[in-house]
Amino acid sequence: MLLNSILLILGGAMLYFGAEWLVRGAAGMALKLGVRPLLIGLTVVSYATSAPELAVSVTAALHHESALALGNVVGSNIANIGLILGLTALISPPMSDGSLAKRELIVLLLASLALPLALLDHVFSPLEGVLFLVGSVAFTWLTIIWSRSRTIQLDEVPAEEKLSKAALIGIGCIGLVVLTLGGKAFVYSASNIAIELGVSDRVIGLTIVAFGTSLPELAASVVAALRGHGELAIGNVIGSNIFNILLILGVTSLVQPIEASLTELTLDLLFMGGLTLFAVLALGPRRTLSRVEGALLTLCYGGFLTILALESFV
Repeated sequence: MLLNSILLILGGAMLYFGAEWLVRGAAGMALKLGVRPLLIGLTVVSYATSAPELAVSVTAALHHESALALGNVVGSNIANIGLILGLTALISPPMSDGSLAKRELIVLLLASLALPLALLDHVFSPLEGVLFLVGSVAFTWLTIIWSRSRTIQLDEVPAEEKLSKAALIGIGCIGLVVLTLGGKAFVYSASNIAIELGVSDRVIGLTIVAFGTSLPELAASVVAALRGHGELAIGNVIGSNIFNILLILGVTSLVQPIEASLTELTLDLLFMGGLTLFAVLALGPRRTLSRVEGALLTLCYGGFLTILALESFV
């Protein structure tokens, strides 16, 4: 147990720092191109911060642990909205983009609805994975098209990102390697702990693994909120949740078809769907996500974890 716990912490740290370096390299390159914060959040940062979920889910699929792979994605989406968006609003209430963000929110809602439909036959097949991947590519392309007319100011580029392109690419590549190794260590240790404690892979995936792989999103969003870039924080959460469903589950299903019981996932999918709907209603109009709403989201996430704990140990 001690060795697995140490490996779990080490894997989580590698996921965090690997994602940090990957985000720094990728975002630095995007900033040099002069694209706006929301576009960076929806694409570059979202892809980068979703990399831990991709590493963990693919590794879990290779070990035939479908419940862990799926629980990781669903749990991460719940954490991204309930915990990360909630904390962001508590720190510095972000202002939503009433026109651009509304389109991405609709894509997120459709993707969240598509997931349970894909699991009606209890298998997320490679064919469905291909369709989800096509949706991910289409979303990225449309986001770039929608954002093309608006750019950021040069003074928005953080001082630490004013590095050469070669240095940024190097940082990003190192981050990707550390991220991949961290994903393997995290899945291995989390699975062993689940067996030793008698806790299901589903619960471990929804809690420990989901929170660990959401650390990059948490770090990126909190830093963005502290710096007053609420638009980047919103884009990071929305984009990451879309990619978690379309990209990560798409790739994972190509590695190994994901088998899951829709009945066992009812609670998880209801929480994910409910929080997603809340985000759509709250961020669709052009207004600020209040601290009260942030507190409500955080409490909902705490309630979800409490229910899972009661399910596992009572």
